[in-house]
Amino acid sequence: MSVRRLELPITGALAGIKVDTLLKRHLGLSGTVVRRIKWLPDGILVDGVRVNTRFCPQEGQVLSVRLSDPERRSGILPAPGPLDIVYEDGDVVVLNKAPGVPVHPGPGHYSDTVGNYLLYYYDQEGTEGDFHPVHRLDRGTSGLLVVARHPHAQEVLKAQLHTDGFHREYLAVCQGVPEPTAGTVDAPLGPKPGSLVEQMVRPDGKPARTHYEVVKAGENCALVSLVLDTGRTHQIRVHLAHLGHPLVGDFLYGTEEPDRIPRPALHSHRLTFRHPITGQEMSFTAPVPPDMRRLMEQEGL
Repeated sequence: MSVRRLELPITGALAGIKVDTLLKRHLGLSGTVVRRIKWLPDGILVDGVRVNTRFCPQEGQVLSVRLSDPERRSGILPAPGPLDIVYEDGDVVVLNKAPGVPVHPGPGHYSDTVGNYLLYYYDQEGTEGDFHPVHRLDRGTSGLLVVARHPHAQEVLKAQLHTDGFHREYLAVCQGVPEPTAGTVDAPLGPKPGSLVEQMVRPDGKPARTHYEVVKAGENCALVSLVLDTGRTHQIRVHLAHLGHPLVGDFLYGTEEPDRIPRPALHSHRLTFRHPITGQEMSFTAPVPPDMRRLMEQEGL
């Protein structure tokens, strides 16, 4: 199995500093990650020899730390299934998720999720790794999703969420045309009483902010671009319904219309983040899938 490691050559300025300090200050590892790897036989090495976190390497030596998981703790079983991989390296995988595919296993979906498919892919590829999602998409939502390959990358990327470094843009088709055609919905969200899944705008809910702009207006519908400042459950769906313009096909907050589209017409179109190891800005786009494209053509969008 291929193992992901991170190396730090010890220069004169770093010589004599404890491994614990080097890992946290110079490689950016959290205390949680350091505590996890320091017990592994090959977790922390200097010139290929296992050392503890109190060890002080000298100039010319190389500190190496294991990042990938030696064992899977998620309990997710690998299962074959379609994956549209937009980008991958030893730290992240960017996927274009198909509509109808859950991200995580759950009731009724234990072997047909992104998590199952990705672990199967790792096995076929001969790469160590567990399932480390950074954010989520509803089962019906299509589009871009980034998954970390190891806990360190997951921590770094999750810390970027809801900052300027992590940017998500969605495309949606909603009922009617919002007025004004651009604006911000700043309305707190919380669970709807009596429902296990529905959310609603409520004054005691968690802060939620969605920026929207009409890209193209038709007679009955509009193509809308949306950017999130927060990431609450069903945020876009509830906020657009709150405006009086629910997503086409939204069976929870609008009207179920399987003849037009068998799911809420929502697509994660653009994703930008900083690479968890290099810090380089990475940006990806994904075209809308065929079901949403057909809806747009039917509505003249």
